[in-house]
Amino acid sequence: MSFPTAPAAPPQQLQRPQNGLGTAGFVLGLIGLVFSVIPIIGVVAWPLVILGLIFSLIGFFRGRAGRATNKGLALAGAILSVIGLLMCILYLAAFGKAANDISKEANQTVTISYDAGGTAKDATVTYSTFSTGGSSEGQQDTSLPWHKDVKATGFGRGGILTVTAGVDGGTVTCKVTVNGVVQKTSSASGVLASATCSNF
Repeated sequence: MSFPTAPAAPPQQLQRPQNGLGTAGFVLGLIGLVFSVIPIIGVVAWPLVILGLIFSLIGFFRGRAGRATNKGLALAGAILSVIGLLMCILYLAAFGKAANDISKEANQTVTISYDAGGTAKDATVTYSTFSTGGSSEGQQDTSLPWHKDVKATGFGRGGILTVTAGVDGGTVTCKVTVNGVVQKTSSASGVLASATCSNF
């Protein structure tokens, strides 16, 4: 006597490992890290490292759940993405500080003081000041000592001071200070001798 046999169970299909996101996360994290250390080009690293971190974490947790076989690769991608993200943050902080310094420099006003002295009985003083906030210049025959204060604002602040002795000769000196700090000094002696203070 034969008994009916139960139908055979269909063969179980093996589930393919879901390694795609973990691998993509590693690749994006690696490329983002390489780009993040390159000045200016590092700007494009932001989306790469963020996406790399997200994909790597998804791939890592799939690996822990047994649905993926590249858990180590996904973890490496997450680490690379975090390092790249930190580099991007450091660059952003550096650029922010540089922009702030430039803004402060553009709005800063300094006092440039011109001084002429010496033993010459008469002298000709010529000065010129330049900056993005405007420029000033002047020339006059005067007795020594002589002093002039000029305000300068913006980039490229500087100027030139020239003191020239008269036909009676003697010594002439020039001195330039910026906010009380001496920048340039010079002296000369003789008939029509000139002392020049520039490049400060």
